[in-house]
Amino acid sequence: MNTARDIAHDIVKRVGKNIVLGLPLGAGKAPDIANALTQLALEDESIHLNIFTALTLVKPKPKNELQKRFLEPAADRLFGRSPELLYAQKLQRNELPKNIEVNEFFLMSGQWIGCERVQQNYIPANYTHALNVLIDKGLNVLAQSISSDGENYSLSCNPDITVDLLKNRASGNADFVFAAEINKGLPFMYGAAQIDTNEIDYLLQNNQDTNTVFSIPKTPLCQADHIIGLHAARLIKDGGTLQIGIGAIGDAICHALTLRQNNNELFNALISQLTVDETKTSRLLPYNEGLYALSEMFVDGFLKLFEHRILARKVNGVLLHGGFFLGSQSFYKKLRSMPLEIRQLFHMMPVSFTNKLEGDVTNKINQRRDARFINSAMMVTLRGAVISDALENGQVISGVGGQFDFVSQAFALPGARSIITLNATRISKGKVVSNIVWNYGHQTVPWHLRDTVITEYGIADLRGKTEAEAIKAMLNIADSRFQSKLLQQAKKAGKIEKSYQIPKFHQQNTPKFLTEQIDSITTQYKEYDLFPKFPLGSDFTEVEEYLIPALEIIKNNSHKKLDLLKLLISGVMAQPTTKEQKECLERMQLSNVQTLKDRLYRILLLGAMK
Repeated sequence: MNTARDIAHDIVKRVGKNIVLGLPLGAGKAPDIANALTQLALEDESIHLNIFTALTLVKPKPKNELQKRFLEPAADRLFGRSPELLYAQKLQRNELPKNIEVNEFFLMSGQWIGCERVQQNYIPANYTHALNVLIDKGLNVLAQSISSDGENYSLSCNPDITVDLLKNRASGNADFVFAAEINKGLPFMYGAAQIDTNEIDYLLQNNQDTNTVFSIPKTPLCQADHIIGLHAARLIKDGGTLQIGIGAIGDAICHALTLRQNNNELFNALISQLTVDETKTSRLLPYNEGLYALSEMFVDGFLKLFEHRILARKVNGVLLHGGFFLGSQSFYKKLRSMPLEIRQLFHMMPVSFTNKLEGDVTNKINQRRDARFINSAMMVTLRGAVISDALENGQVISGVGGQFDFVSQAFALPGARSIITLNATRISKGKVVSNIVWNYGHQTVPWHLRDTVITEYGIADLRGKTEAEAIKAMLNIADSRFQSKLLQQAKKAGKIEKSYQIPKFHQQNTPKFLTEQIDSITTQYKEYDLFPKFPLGSDFTEVEEYLIPALEIIKNNSHKKLDLLKLLISGVMAQPTTKEQKECLERMQLSNVQTLKDRLYRILLLGAMK
């Protein structure tokens, strides 16, 4: 078969016009084959195409002119040149015909809010349960991007469910054709990701360059992210097991761990400054034996931990077992360019291995000692319920994924802990709101599985605590601007004694007080960049990194006319006085403005940079 369309035609002849297509999560999808099958269904309405997948990746659509000017010139560099998925384009434009259905069990965060077809066809499932969903739905085609070393083949970034699907096919429990397309940008990965040539029914050889894997650029870290990372690093034991997810807080944790390893005196000084007397710990030492990584997602922070000899404890000769990976172009390049003997230390496995204890339970328990399963949340209630994937009106933001699996595993493994991290507040429509709430109409992890919660204001240990004890601990790590209302809600519900008062120290939980705490220690260590915005590197240029916070300020002020007016007034008399400001205006095509609209954009940007 020479083309994706040839393969698609032959698949229809082989399995019939009722196609149940499985596409891996994230970057592992086979875009050319998927698009060819979608095109056939668009041309012939007698073909029914039902796509089952997760994390359909789409490039962000600019919501205004400034975002467009920022994103479009950098789109290929930041997100790769992977062919856009035709079914996703049709969904975005509300043009997907009825003979094509798309069911996802994990969504790209926030991407599909308000899209009725996606919201109605979403399937809530733990990552480890998706396999059974696919088999029960009658999967008859699996299409995936793979890598090759010239002779052998690897599932690379996505062995997560495919490995077990192939096992089920071999045992007769599933019947499907496997269509694979080689992507030169995918690194050849080892472990269960390696597959036999005989497993592949259709193979598409592409001639694309190495920048055709969908990538997600790093986002800048704020001070709160870094503080959460420092608190989390206190809880990760030498010789233990670590799982972290993608995002700013995961990057902050890796940065904090390297600080603990390489500048232990400074790390302990920071911890001492950030903790109150009753939560102070003895001096935390650098890592000697090191950590073993067991993570649903292989994030690039693990490579930094390896480089600093923190990821050093081997299990069966391997430093990391991961279920899938998705990251920046620099992450993919680093994996591709690794010496073979180094890359073989990172094994890709099915999620049935990483996310569950089933199978060789005794060995898994021994290997996964002192596990710390760290995941992020959107909100946490005072009673310890976790909200990570959806709103109380039912709109799905992302998905459960493996979070519940790892929380359950934390309660099953001796010495293990589940750690939920989140910023204490967020900006919503220009207003500061609390991420610690009294109650919420949706839960991802129920309150009876509450364990450890971390915000920038500290650590709340909730495991085994009474209702009143857990609520007090959560109040201590909430932002003080919202503590009074939260406390009153708890008292009204009869969950805490009417006379209770939040300790005075914790009544100072404000960004201003936190900054003052940090400033008092960083002035002693001026030579160190303690809180870099991109501790794991960046795919943005220096000019773009300078622009990001300014564009964020404009976004946060755009919800109120008065705030936007203040920003405009601030920028009216401002002039680009620094090299960075002049380069930013040039990057946004606002150096020499001719129209009134461009003049306003220039003023807004200058006001934000000021």
